[in-house]
Amino acid sequence: MNFPQIQFSDRHAEIDLHQLQELLNISAFWAKGRSIEDLAIAIANSDPVICIWDGEKLIGFARATSDGIYRATIWDVVIHPEYRGNGLGIKLVETVLSHPRMQVERVYLMTTHQQEFYEKIGFQSNTTTTMVLHNQTNLGSLPTGEIQLQESLGG
Repeated sequence: MNFPQIQFSDRHAEIDLHQLQELLNISAFWAKGRSIEDLAIAIANSDPVICIWDGEKLIGFARATSDGIYRATIWDVVIHPEYRGNGLGIKLVETVLSHPRMQVERVYLMTTHQQEFYEKIGFQSNTTTTMVLHNQTNLGSLPTGEIQLQESLGG
């Protein structure tokens, strides 16, 4: 990888949300159509957030969430299609993993088609944590006793 004009940044304030939205729309089937407002919220609640710039053009992005000790999750890893195959994706994930907030017992990520890519970095398949809750608006369908218990526990 030899791109002297390529820069990595972890500064939230430098993120151009419009460029990020465009990058996700052209590079990530799972992130098409995200609104600027929702992207801003996701970024505000993520640390680290890493961007790759080619001059003024956003060409790579990844973010993570972490409790700082036990668990972290990497989200939204994306490289512009014109820049793939040059090691930028591996460098991007390694940059996220080297961040102090990511020095935890386990780092998780979800991927649909890129298992081999992440295995090169050291990730392994994990079949023991496969549950997901898709729509939290369904919490209104919990039995009343469970809701009252959660409220009394401060949840």
